[in-house]
Amino acid sequence: MTRTLALALLSVAVLAGCKREERSLRMAPPVAAKLDDVRLMPNQIGGAPPYVLAALGQPYEGNAYQLGLGKTLYTWFNCDGCHAQGGGGSGPALIDGWWRYGSDPASIYVTIRNGRPNGMPAFGDKLTPEQTWQLTGYVRTMGAEQASTAAPSRNDDLQSRPSENRAPAATSPPARVAW
Repeated sequence: MTRTLALALLSVAVLAGCKREERSLRMAPPVAAKLDDVRLMPNQIGGAPPYVLAALGQPYEGNAYQLGLGKTLYTWFNCDGCHAQGGGGSGPALIDGWWRYGSDPASIYVTIRNGRPNGMPAFGDKLTPEQTWQLTGYVRTMGAEQASTAAPSRNDDLQSRPSENRAPAATSPPARVAW
């Protein structure tokens, strides 16, 4: 009896220690209003994301639920039409980790919100700031240089690239063969 009680208490303690990912359906309006406060450098490349992201614990890059929502937005707005599953098409590639207008979160956010010359349309009038951050987080996982523990859910489309939570393969010089 004592052994069963101890096992039950241990099970309860283990389950109580589990932390579930945050899945909020609606952000508080004052917090959501601060998400659009992005400060860029004078050349419009690079800058600081809003301080509220740090206070929230960077929810759009490390939370699988938020990344999944970003992936859904990527599909809904036909980003594949130009970026071809991140490999590039009429738009630049997103999986190589290098972007003309910067790969930091603030630059990607502003690129999605305001658009860029020569083709990238502005989506600021179609997306809320929170949705733009979700899409930003997802785009950053596509070009990530290191693996992440969070990844969006899979889809049933044919995959022409590795999943978003995998880092690119490390390239090493070919080994010399001594004859």
